Amino acid sequence: MKAHLLTIGDELLIGQTTNTNAAWLGDALSRIGVHVERSVTIGDDPRAIAEELDRSYRDARLVITTGGLGPTHDDVTKSIVSQYFDAPLETDDELLARVKQYYERRGRDMPPEVADLATVPRGFDMLQNDVGTAVGLWHADTRKDERLIAVLPGVPPEMKSIYENGVEPRLLARADLQDLAHRTLLTTGVPESSLQRKIGDLSDWLGDDLKLAYLPSTNGVRLRLTAYARDRAVAENRIDALEKELRRRIGKYIFGTGKDTLEGVVGGLLRERSLTVATAESATGGLIGHRLTSEPGSSDYFLGGIVAYANAVKTDVLGVGPSTLREYGAVSLPVAEQMAAGAAERLDASIGISTSGIAGPGGGSDEKPVGTVCIGFAKRMDDGTTDVDSVRLQLTNDRSLNKELFATSALEMIRRKLLW
Repeated sequence: MKAHLLTIGDELLIGQTTNTNAAWLGDALSRIGVHVERSVTIGDDPRAIAEELDRSYRDARLVITTGGLGPTHDDVTKSIVSQYFDAPLETDDELLARVKQYYERRGRDMPPEVADLATVPRGFDMLQNDVGTAVGLWHADTRKDERLIAVLPGVPPEMKSIYENGVEPRLLARADLQDLAHRTLLTTGVPESSLQRKIGDLSDWLGDDLKLAYLPSTNGVRLRLTAYARDRAVAENRIDALEKELRRRIGKYIFGTGKDTLEGVVGGLLRERSLTVATAESATGGLIGHRLTSEPGSSDYFLGGIVAYANAVKTDVLGVGPSTLREYGAVSLPVAEQMAAGAAERLDASIGISTSGIAGPGGGSDEKPVGTVCIGFAKRMDDGTTDVDSVRLQLTNDRSLNKELFATSALEMIRRKLLW
């Protein structure tokens, strides 16, 4: 089934608000076998909204709009939908009572214009909003080969709640709408061009009904597998076979699927092995610790971190030798190894991980240009010794991007050391 997405609002066009709704909906719909053919962002222009609605309603089986359902003068989506479908707006008394109660619970008087939130186009179903006041709308038009339309608020938490509880269940009940399958394999530790070489020729596998896309990001390269078939089960079988072949060829670089995160996978490995980790961060400024603690339950394995930005902190807190700093410099493999070992020892962790680098835009040299990072790894062994290792990488000239890449590389080093 083809779907069109219409995200509405001037704030989206001028960049004042990032349009996350389209990306989120595209992902959610593809997961249940709906093909998003077109996504359009429109300002608060009634004529433009009406034109795009007409085009999408003619060309797609499913249309989803977001935005323009509030009570202010620029929220015009509902009135345009009402006019387009010749469905007069009618006040729903029960909905009006809920809107009034919403304001009463917050100790505020309901502005008169807010009563518009309780109006619904005749013949449309209301989709309950458990987060805010503006309900979503649903309509199945049997006169148009059962064209479907969902009208959702633009506030992301409200939109997501209504979609998950109101729209998706209606779509899942219609097996005839599902004609494709998606799956995403997550890789790290290898750039896109190298990954493609390692995968090699897939011409015998890929075609019009089975596709593979490379999607690079700061956390690695995502491989999106897409299969088309009249039967969803057939599409899923094609995806399964391709995934099996990709894992045979590049399995050690695949760390997860779908919505997995590198920090989550690393945390899972640490938990499974009853290991703990401590960080010693210079160039990343605490970003590794932030990512590790973004995962629920990270206190099981993350003990703490030291942001050793100044050399004095490296020596006084982490125990890096002053002579090592003088001989090799802060951005060096010996210093990174001593930082990692110091973090593990000082915080009594099984593993220490460190970063020391030049994020930029200044501070580089011919020997150590901007984007240079040294990552240290230390693991305390049962016999009382510490096994250390390190790696030097050369990345980009962008400071923010470098910090993300440095942190990702450090997390990948932990994963690699625990698995390989």
